Amino acid sequence: MNGLLESVASSVSTVLQFLAVIAALFLAAFVLEKAAQKKNGVNEPMLNTRKVAMVGMFSAIAMILMLFEFPLPFAPSFYELDFSELPILIGTFAFGPVAGVLMEFIKILLKLCIKGTSTAFVGDLANFAVGCSFILPASVIYAFRKNKKSAIAACVAGTLIMTVFGTAFNAVYLLPAFSKLYGMPLDSILEMGNAVNPLVSEGSILSFVAACVAPLNLIKGASVSVVTLLIYKPLSPIIKTGRRG
Repeated sequence: MNGLLESVASSVSTVLQFLAVIAALFLAAFVLEKAAQKKNGVNEPMLNTRKVAMVGMFSAIAMILMLFEFPLPFAPSFYELDFSELPILIGTFAFGPVAGVLMEFIKILLKLCIKGTSTAFVGDLANFAVGCSFILPASVIYAFRKNKKSAIAACVAGTLIMTVFGTAFNAVYLLPAFSKLYGMPLDSILEMGNAVNPLVSEGSILSFVAACVAPLNLIKGASVSVVTLLIYKPLSPIIKTGRRG
C-alpha cells in the first residue's frame, strides 16, 4: 500500500486524468440507466445490499482473471490477453450500467492494491477506459430491452466499439504515453510490432494498431461475448435472487 501511495504522489497528472474519466463514465452510466428504467417502467435503486455484495464478488473474480494474461503471436509481448471482462459483463447484464462501471473500477483498484502499478497508472487508466468501452455500450443496449436478440446486439456493439475505441486510444494516447514514460522512441516500439507481425509497416502507428491492437480487442470481445451468451440465462436467477429457476 505504501508503494501505491508513493506512485500516486509521483503521478498526480495521470491520477487526475483517471479520476476525471471515472467520474465521466459513472455519470454517463447513471444517466443512461435512469433512461432505461424510465422506458421500462422500473423504479428500483441502482444499487442495494445484494447488488453491492455481488458487485464485490464479480469484481474480485475479474481481478483474479486479470492476473492470468497471455501473449498473442501477432502482437508484441507487452500486449496480453485476459478475460477479466467476462464476470463483469455477466454482472452488468444482471445489475445494469452503473454496476458495470463500478466493477471495472473496483477490479483496477484491487489490482493496484495487490500488485501496484508498473506504468505510472497509464496502463491502468487504459485498461479501465477500454474495458468500459465494451461494458457500458453492451449494458446500456441490454438495459433498454432484455431479451436474447438484444443481448446478441449488445455483445456485438460492445465488441465493435471496444475494438474501434481501443485501437484509436492506443494510437492517440497510450503508445505516445508509454514512449514518454519509458524514454523510448515511438519508432522503437513500432519496430517491436514489425518484428512479430509483417503487417506492421515500418514507422506506421496506424498499421501497428490495426494489425496488433484491433485483432486482440476483437478476440477478447468475441470470446467474452460468446461465453456470456451461453451461460448468462441459466445463471441469471441465481445471480439476482440466489435461487435456481
